[in-house]
Amino acid sequence: MTQLNLPTAVHHYFLEYLPRHKGLQSSTIRSYRDSLRLFLIFVADANRIGVSGLGFEHLDYSAVQAFLNNMEVKRGNAISTRNQRLTALHVFFEYLCRTAPEMLPVSAKVAAIPMKRHQRPEMKFLARDEVEALFACIPAQDRLSLRDRALLMLLYNTGARVSEVAQLKVGQLDLASPARVRLLGKGSKWRTCPLWSQTAKALQDMLDERATVLSPDTIVFVGGTGGGMTRFGIYKRIRHHAKLWEAAGVQASRTHITPHVFRHTTAVHLLESGVEVNVIRGWLGHVNLETTNRYAEITIRMKAEALKLLEPVAGGKARKSAWRDDAAMLAWLSSL
Repeated sequence: MTQLNLPTAVHHYFLEYLPRHKGLQSSTIRSYRDSLRLFLIFVADANRIGVSGLGFEHLDYSAVQAFLNNMEVKRGNAISTRNQRLTALHVFFEYLCRTAPEMLPVSAKVAAIPMKRHQRPEMKFLARDEVEALFACIPAQDRLSLRDRALLMLLYNTGARVSEVAQLKVGQLDLASPARVRLLGKGSKWRTCPLWSQTAKALQDMLDERATVLSPDTIVFVGGTGGGMTRFGIYKRIRHHAKLWEAAGVQASRTHITPHVFRHTTAVHLLESGVEVNVIRGWLGHVNLETTNRYAEITIRMKAEALKLLEPVAGGKARKSAWRDDAAMLAWLSSL
């Protein structure tokens, strides 16, 4: 950068620093973008100037504190949202101290602002009989139903994050026996999960219905316009089938079903099947710095052995979950 000012720094931050130096995924970059946008608008309003008139001199410790307080007191945001915004500001000010030495004192103060402790929301998951009932309510095998069944099967089979499924490409699937999928998780880390034969068949049936020629870079799950499904689009389809379940007269689940509920459900059912905790951590791609050195990377063979213990819903006998009231286990699951 030849002449460093705030607009130039922000431009370089999003186009170079975050994707290339930090290696962050587009979903994380968008989240950081939204947080910084809110912060800059707040600071500009506080100084009664436009965002284009902001300079480094306006970005100080008191501005960050005022922004965080405004979120909680005036906007009524949850502490978890406040912490999410603070994480984004920590990264941004870390970048500023690297590129604008005059920002070092301010960046050090901002880095010292701690996250606020808050009570995690209750961890939600489905019992096995609930999962079976949900799949039974998916309509007949039209093209949309083929996609949705494959989508839900993949979520339950792998416990994948919704962002991992939304960005999934055909080249990440290996549907020949033994079937498997490579998922790109947080921190741009890859992991491989085995697939049930039912899941592989559902995916293959869906792909066979596609009229276009598929390449390794083709998005697996597409919406009505032919573009890739968004995270919100996946959420809406899950809610759609949950409502069909309720409309069919089946006893409604007490759980508000979301993509992340499938992730927790996978973890619970693996635990009930006797799968060791660290295997599940590797399965779900859960990265915890405090436990990184306590377990080795989980191989595909170990995951495949674990998968045998968890029968597919289509063929397994439904049973209720036994972990709902175990506080310690629920606390661990909430961290996934």
